[in-house]
Amino acid sequence: MTASRVKDISPFIVMEVLERAAELEKAGKHVIHLEVGEPDFSMPPIVAEACQQAIADSRTHYTHSLGDPELRDEISRFYRENYQVEIDPDQIVITSGSSPAILLALSVLCEQDDEVILSDPSYACYPNFIHYIGAKAVRVPVSEQDGFQLHAESIQKRISTKTKAVLINSPMNPTGNLLTADTMRDLAKLGVPVISDEIYHGLTYEEDAHSMLEFSDQVFVLNGFSKLYAMTGMRLGYLIAPKQFIRPIQKLQQNLFICASSVAQRAGIAALKSAGADVQQMKAVYNERRLYLIQRLKELGFRIPVEPTGAFYVFVDATHLGTDSYRLAFDILEKVHLGVTPGIDFGPGGEGFLRFSYANSLANIREGMDRLEQYIQTK
Repeated sequence: MTASRVKDISPFIVMEVLERAAELEKAGKHVIHLEVGEPDFSMPPIVAEACQQAIADSRTHYTHSLGDPELRDEISRFYRENYQVEIDPDQIVITSGSSPAILLALSVLCEQDDEVILSDPSYACYPNFIHYIGAKAVRVPVSEQDGFQLHAESIQKRISTKTKAVLINSPMNPTGNLLTADTMRDLAKLGVPVISDEIYHGLTYEEDAHSMLEFSDQVFVLNGFSKLYAMTGMRLGYLIAPKQFIRPIQKLQQNLFICASSVAQRAGIAALKSAGADVQQMKAVYNERRLYLIQRLKELGFRIPVEPTGAFYVFVDATHLGTDSYRLAFDILEKVHLGVTPGIDFGPGGEGFLRFSYANSLANIREGMDRLEQYIQTK
């Protein structure tokens, strides 16, 4: 019999949309993909060269369980230069993508039946991580009108003796919005460990995102190379944690994952040292797409009270088309062959919304919006 902690895991609905889209494509249909949150760019050439060089130099063996020392030094430098915070390289654990970093942070903080507070809506996989380690997700509704800000006073009302962490994400998936500096400063004062998912840092178009490390050194920050450097398949992330947690995290890393890919770690070093120009070019293209997508969605009748300025998502209320976002997303896919993500994937607070990703070409986004207009006209 399947263990209950696995049996009760909910599916990642965006993947089900993607899988149905693949079936339609196999049947000869042309699907426009605005559902997946993956950069459509190739990794920067300097990063690809670093991968090839690592293999040529036989850097294909285990690294230190905390990660390649040179990569940890580069990450420390990155935070000093971008956030003006000093991070000891020994506080950094290199992971195989940011997902293991989430699991490691939650594992060292939570006992059975403990609670983790997060926004509603939030990234679809967070509640499943929390459930898997035996804890409980406590959802705090956030408002579209307020730019989906997660306010400290709302969290305070839900803090109990079982609360072991507050899990935040800025820029946020699915909304693309950023938490303000004041919000993050208030969160740091709650007296509860904050786990800050900063995987979309760098992908901001009007103002820079703040790191929780600017407001406290007793926080857990996870980040990685998948989004900013278009390195999703390299599976390279990292966790920055308070020093007293590093040894317990290291023991988990050794047993569960051993270490991250040695080749990917060399790629990460090259990305941090030399891929800045490539990142700026990708950001300029993303921003052009963002502005176009927001404009077209508004023209099609969608309200966007606070325009998203980060990541590569636009999250819109689609209740005028249908209140069941799962059914609506699949209906759009079947009728006009446009892939979008139903808001229910991100929690009860996301019901009635649709998420559009602009990690696709401007030509495809234009075609996608034309198809959405066609769908709306038939309603």
